[in-house]
Amino acid sequence: MSNLDFSKHPCFNNDTRHLFGRVHLPVAPKCNVQCNFCNRKFDCINESRPGVTSSVLTPGQAMGYLDEVMARDSRIAVVGIAGPGDPFAEPERTLESLRRVRASWPEMLLCVASNGLNVAPYAADLAAVGTSHVTITVNAVDPAIAAKIYAWVRFKKKVYRGLDAGKIMLEQQLAAIRELKKYDLTLKINTIVIPGINEDHVLEVARAMKAEGADILNLMGLCNVPGTPFENLGEVPEDKMAQLREQAAAYLPQMTHCQRCRADAVGLIHEEVPEDLMCCLQKAAAGPIEPTQERPYVAVASMEGLLVNQHLGEARDMWIFGEDAGKSFTQVETRSCPKPGGGEVRWKNLASSLSDCRVLLCSGAGESPQQVLNETGLQVIVMEGMVEDALRSVYCGEPVRAPLRRHSCGAGCGGDGSGCG
Repeated sequence: MSNLDFSKHPCFNNDTRHLFGRVHLPVAPKCNVQCNFCNRKFDCINESRPGVTSSVLTPGQAMGYLDEVMARDSRIAVVGIAGPGDPFAEPERTLESLRRVRASWPEMLLCVASNGLNVAPYAADLAAVGTSHVTITVNAVDPAIAAKIYAWVRFKKKVYRGLDAGKIMLEQQLAAIRELKKYDLTLKINTIVIPGINEDHVLEVARAMKAEGADILNLMGLCNVPGTPFENLGEVPEDKMAQLREQAAAYLPQMTHCQRCRADAVGLIHEEVPEDLMCCLQKAAAGPIEPTQERPYVAVASMEGLLVNQHLGEARDMWIFGEDAGKSFTQVETRSCPKPGGGEVRWKNLASSLSDCRVLLCSGAGESPQQVLNETGLQVIVMEGMVEDALRSVYCGEPVRAPLRRHSCGAGCGGDGSGCG
């Protein structure tokens, strides 16, 4: 990709950040690590921090969204994938998205941001598609310190905790960095500076990353996010952050203009997300989902199989539909829903039972179940109407009817008694 102008990347070049923008495609809902400073469920459109998005897109939806973005903002020079989970918890979603962008927008810079846990096996794929910039978040190069930062790490279907989590995290991050540098990709290291945890360890991180061939370091002060173990640790004073950056600059150039970009960030990095582009994102997320061999079906919360007329928390059964030849639709079966209660576990069990479905249609759903189901790759569409019309929208690419919520979920939920718990 020698024709690409790397100087246009606003995160890696402070001189061009006022001229060129980026768009993050939120196509990576799952995460393979639980950081003690991260809560992706808390999402205010006015906040700016990694790990949050107002919508999750499939690779196909992301391309429609990107087309809309480019039509509205010609300053976009970079397409990035940074969550809301980790791009390599489901690597094929990420790689498919990057391939599609490269095919449609060959002049676009491509970048990804990851925790590094599962990057090494895909370094060659990233290079092959022309990814030029990669960010890895490395918060410690001492497993004992890393153990305090990560609640758990899921690697090769096994969950690690404590010191074991710290060791596997560091091993795989170093493996990722070494593989990426084999292909001469530009590498940025993000380090979250956490009071009382790693603030006295930052220079050791900088020294180690310099030795591994990193190109730039971005020190980010801890953001106190509600609902996390680190929510009450406080923030590193700005004068201390300035001192750390000055000292770390002896090892690596410093990024000093980071805006803690969201997983759905778009535009210039110092500007708020334009309202019309946020509307484009939400419109794309409500659009048709492309079929896959792994997820050929659509689940419907319905009382009788004719209407989309049940709230997700009230449904006792899911009607499962598939597509026949000739664009007709057939009921495959009905499946029992998990019993009420159990909170997030209930929705994880439902997601497991609907692992061959790509869309769930219902007349209402709470924020928590939607979050859990979306993270598993199952899109929840809230609407009311005929099942056949809804299936045509999903399978044939026709517009999905605008969502019509029956009531607002949460405290004081007005359903029939079972609610969303």
